[in-house]
Amino acid sequence: MLPLYLLFMIVMGIPALFFLLYLNVAALSFESLGLSPQGAFLVFALSLLGSVINIPVKREQTITRPAVPSLLSIFFYYPPVVQERVLAVNLGGAVVPLAVSLYLLPMAPFIAVVLATAIVSVICYTVARPVPGRGIAMPAMVPPLTAALSAVILARGSAGTVAYIAGTMGTLIGADLMHLKDLRRMGPGVLSIGGAGVYDGIFLAGLIAAFLAAR
Repeated sequence: MLPLYLLFMIVMGIPALFFLLYLNVAALSFESLGLSPQGAFLVFALSLLGSVINIPVKREQTITRPAVPSLLSIFFYYPPVVQERVLAVNLGGAVVPLAVSLYLLPMAPFIAVVLATAIVSVICYTVARPVPGRGIAMPAMVPPLTAALSAVILARGSAGTVAYIAGTMGTLIGADLMHLKDLRRMGPGVLSIGGAGVYDGIFLAGLIAAFLAAR
């Protein structure tokens, strides 16, 4: 039993060790954005774990099939089929990035933030595609790379801060909010702002911005 126990500890321990190392490096990088050590760890943890939490903000009921009357409606009646559509906001992909961006905004050059956010929004709107049953689909590396390049060109001295705000907010605006009308046409289900296929891009944009600020 001892060899099996040691093997189990090795198999389970090595991935856990790498995850903790990655967690510490990422948290230290977030500190370079001007957050306290506790705040940096909290932001990173909430960004990661909050991806599974969607906060409903609006509910709509849609009739997918109207009631079907019958000649013998006293005995037979086919009720309408009513389904619900929920508009939600993802904690890790929308609420946390928005809060951090508002915190960082006074520390960043405003014009550079506006220009970089506009660039990321346009690029994300162009490459994002609504997919029935899935939501918005978008290559995950587009937002972080676009935000990092824009920030380095527009605000070299504050590249990390500008990249975080532009990468997260630009993705939310371009990929989700500007495609909201397309999502509404997909029918019932959960429409998550900052979730589904957009979350990966937002999370990576924040992470790469933190690494950029730490360089």
